[in-house]
Order: sequence, then structure tokens, then C-alpha cells
Amino acid sequence: MRLWPLLLWGLLLPAATAAAGRYPHSAVLDGAAGYRLLWGHQGSSISFRLEVRTQGYVGFGLSPTGAMAAADIVVGGVARGKPYLQDYFTDANRALKRDSQQDYHLEYAMENNTHTILAFSRELHTCDTNDKSITESTVRVIWAYHHKDMGEAGQNYHGSNRGSKSLRLLNPEKKNVISASLAYFDLTNQDVPIPDKDTTYWCQMFKIPVYHEKHHVIKVEPLIQKGHGNLVHHILLYQCSSSLNDSVLDYGHECYHPNMPDSFLTCETVIFAWAIGGEAFTYPPHVGLSIGTPTDPQYVLMEVHYDNPSYLEGLIDNSGLRLFYTTDLRKYDAGVIEAGLWVSLFHNIPPGMPEFIAEGHCTLECLEEALDAERPSGIHVFAVLLHAHLAGRAIRMRHFRKGEEQKLLAYDDEFDFNFQEFQYLKEERTILPGDNLITECRYSTVDRIRMTWGGLSTRNEMCLSYLLYYPRINLTRCASIPDIMEQLQFIGVKEIYRPVRTWPFIIKSPKQYKNLSFMDAMNKFKWSRSAGLSYNELVLRLPVNVRCSKTDNAEWSIQGMTAIPPEIERPYRTEPVICISSSYLHCSLFLNPLFIACVTVSILGNSWPFV
Repeated sequence: MRLWPLLLWGLLLPAATAAAGRYPHSAVLDGAAGYRLLWGHQGSSISFRLEVRTQGYVGFGLSPTGAMAAADIVVGGVARGKPYLQDYFTDANRALKRDSQQDYHLEYAMENNTHTILAFSRELHTCDTNDKSITESTVRVIWAYHHKDMGEAGQNYHGSNRGSKSLRLLNPEKKNVISASLAYFDLTNQDVPIPDKDTTYWCQMFKIPVYHEKHHVIKVEPLIQKGHGNLVHHILLYQCSSSLNDSVLDYGHECYHPNMPDSFLTCETVIFAWAIGGEAFTYPPHVGLSIGTPTDPQYVLMEVHYDNPSYLEGLIDNSGLRLFYTTDLRKYDAGVIEAGLWVSLFHNIPPGMPEFIAEGHCTLECLEEALDAERPSGIHVFAVLLHAHLAGRAIRMRHFRKGEEQKLLAYDDEFDFNFQEFQYLKEERTILPGDNLITECRYSTVDRIRMTWGGLSTRNEMCLSYLLYYPRINLTRCASIPDIMEQLQFIGVKEIYRPVRTWPFIIKSPKQYKNLSFMDAMNKFKWSRSAGLSYNELVLRLPVNVRCSKTDNAEWSIQGMTAIPPEIERPYRTEPVICISSSYLHCSLFLNPLFIACVTVSILGNSWPFV
């Protein structure tokens, strides 16, 4: 170990320990645990600490796509006993260029025989067009390192020592600690053969262990079989009818299949949802998922969505969920409301569209009936899972009260299909009778030549929000379907065969669509971008069919009725961002005596081929 880093290490160790509270979040970015990121934010700034198994340079950045082009990058290390950190950006050709406005500020740097450690900070919004603003949306973090420092590495490429990972850097800090000795039970599939087709939904019934008294599930953890991280797309847990018996536990079956057991049809109420990229979910200290009472689930259906676009053969899966529970009861029982667009062919997106907006309505009428009957004082949302498929680019949960728009309930303006998890809300949101919620999804189909349809496959689309809330009421689904006939009239359809005997239904006239299904007719229509825009405007103002469901397949009286969507401002007016320009070097107060640790040394020129 070099003399200067050794002295610095000794001086910095107490300060670094004191600063541990600055980094409540952490993630291992590479598979070999050689690159660890820690971070925390406070006010308008965010702090990072990188712990990387190298004695060379360390690269870290924020990218719009997870690739190197148009990325915001910082590179640092300790070279010949001196720390360095430089703010860079890449152009469309991925060339690294020094940023004239240095917004990343080195706080300390250390190096020993195995690792380089860098701590630095920046403002969330810097007023620099070469910097990426950090919001509550998904952030695609990119990383790289080399065994030599920047000056020594010269033109050397970092090779395979690079990667990307999607994170939410502004997630609220999890302050409730769960005991490691907490009791749990597992719901896992047993040797499920995955067909060699792109999409499979597998359903398996389970019986909740009988406890004869109330317990609360306070943490749910995914158990994804090693190597199947990209195969298991999402897992939903449904409450089933309490009138079932143990005979339903004998075998699993493909979901939504004509021959699936009738018992599966009794399972409509979602009680938990997990999606790809998500980690374990811990309930807030005052809320838990109730089990063990007569009104709680006795039988549950676990639905696992397997995504196998390469049609791999011979795959066997044993993934599932682990539920941690306690007798130390929380104050409130948690519930889940599925909101958005009912999964249906009535939700469709023309090809070749750089942007297309869909809206699913949790209507005023549904919320008013359900809340007035059970909870006039309202329910409190504490987490939201936003869900779409491969064409999804952004999702927003808009909240209205008496026609006036409130702050967004949840959003992800940089949606990543491979990273979907519950967002903990910074502040719980109360939903009252008379409110309405709109799940707004933005899609891109520029690379598609046929219509994209609402459906189960990842090549189909969804537009859903799962709201975790308390106290639990008898409302499990609050969604909508747009009217289909006006969609057909848009492409010139005049008449369909009635009564409807087939699905999708068949068109009677005009001649060019005669005897085609409406899917074939929509694909036959010559879509242009201007036609797609006009169609989008039509769809957004269509009347909607209301879906307003209770537990055990029951329905509120508003179910199936038609509602007129509220008039809302489009596009959504985003809140103004206050950026803070900072071109001077700064250090944390507790490190001021170590001035050398705050010096930024420029080793490279203005351009370097980082990749």
C-alpha cells in the first residue's frame, strides 16, 4: 500500500464511519461483487460512495438507455498518491468529453491493496445540459473500471469490466428493521416445466398455514431460481374462495387455459405483486397483510409469468415467494387495488408511433360507491407498483379531487420493463370518495409494423397500477375499458355480425373488411403517424366501461356501466425543476482538514474513447 493512501486511510476511517448514515441505500452492480455503490440524498443533493476492486480508474454514470451514448459520467481514482475526479459526458458517438461545468465534487478518495474507494456528491438538478437530472423515475446507472489509472491506462479499453443497472436513486429510506429470526413460510413452484414458447402463465394453488389466530405478514421476498432472473417476469398472489378444499392443491396448471381448473376462476383479488428487477418488500411499521382470521385468505393462487422469447427448451423452474409473519400485530390491515386499463384487445396501439398515450380510469363512480359504503374517511396509499410491457416508456398515476388535479401519486418517466418494483411513497396519500385516479401510459411502437394489443404476452401491452393501502376495504379492482365501436368506426367499419358468436368478433361491412376479425381489420388499415395521432386523440375521449370489483368475484353496482372520462389537461404539466449551478469545488465540513482529498487533478484532455 502506498504511503499517502495509508495515511489518508487512517485519517479518513473515523470520518467515513461517521458518514455511514449518509448512504442508507446500496447495490452491487456487478455479478462478482467487485463494484459496490452506496448512496443517499438529502434536500437538493445526492451523495455517492463507490467501493471497487481495482487500483486503477473507476467510472460511474447515468444513462438514458443504459448504454454509453449521451451519458453523464464521472471518472476518478488515486494516481501516484493523488486523488482525481472529473465530470465528463459522452456524445452520440460515445466519445468521452470533459464537461466545462464540473458538478461532481470529490469528498474523499482511498486506495489499498485491493480496492479504490471514492466518495463524491452533486446536485439533483445542475442547470447543465450535459448532466442528467435525478428524479424519482428509474435511473439507468452505468459503471466501468480498469486495473490502471486514467493517465496510465491511456487508450486502454476497460473490456468486460463494465455494465448497467436500473435503480431508483430517490427511493425513501427504509427505517424499519426486520428481525432476522422472523418466522416465514414459502410458496414455491415445484419443478414446473416451462414450454418452449415466448409467454407462459403458470398457476399453482397453495393453502396458507393455519394459525387459528390473526398474524401479520410484514415482508415478502422473491425466491427466484438461480439463473432464472430473466425468465420469471412477474408473480401475482391472489386470494381465492374460502369454500375450496384441499383437493385444489394437487397440481398446478397453465393459467387462462380452456382446461384450467374451475377453482382458478374464484381467485380474483390480488393480495401481493412482484415484478422483474424488484427486491423484497417490507411493509411500513403500522401496516401488515392479515392472515389467520375467517375473512383472510385460506387458499391463494400464485401466478407466475414466464418470459421465454428465445424459445429455450428443457427449462424447469422452482421460483416463488417467501412470506415473513409475526404475532406482533400492526395497527392496520393492508389491501391491494388493481387500477388502470382492463387487460383487453380493446386496448390497442398502432404501429410506427414514437409516442402513444393510453389511460385507464379508476373512476369517481367506483371509488365513491366503495368508499362511501366502507370507508367514508378514505384510505391511505403507501406504495405503488406501475406495470407495462416492452412498448412501455413512461407511466404516471394521476390523482384528481373534485375535478382538480393533485400532485402525481406515482410516476416513472423512464420506465424499464426489466426493472419493476413497488415504489414507497415519501408521504402517504389519502384517497377520498369523489376522487378519481388515472393510470397514464406512454408507449413507443416505432419498431413495430403491426398493431400492439392489450394482452398477457410481453409483446402485448398492459397499463396497470397496483396500489398498496390501508385500512383494507372490499375493493380489489378499479379499472376501465374504452368503447370499441368508435375505434372500429375510425378505420371505416360500418357493421359487425350480431349476435356476437366469436371472439374476436367478425366484421360484416364494408366490403374491404368483410368476414375479417376486428384484429385483422385494424392490421389491414394503412396506419400513418398522422392517422395514429388522430386515433390517439379519439381513444382518449371515448366513453369507458367501468370495472369495479369486490373480493370473491362479487361486483359493486357500478360494474359494467359506462362513464365519461373527466376533462383533463394533456399533456400533464410537470412541476418546474429548480436547478442549482455549482462550478466551484466543495468538501464536507468533517473533511476540511484533509484538503488534499478534495483536490481534483485533470489527467486526460477533453476527449477519450471510453468505449
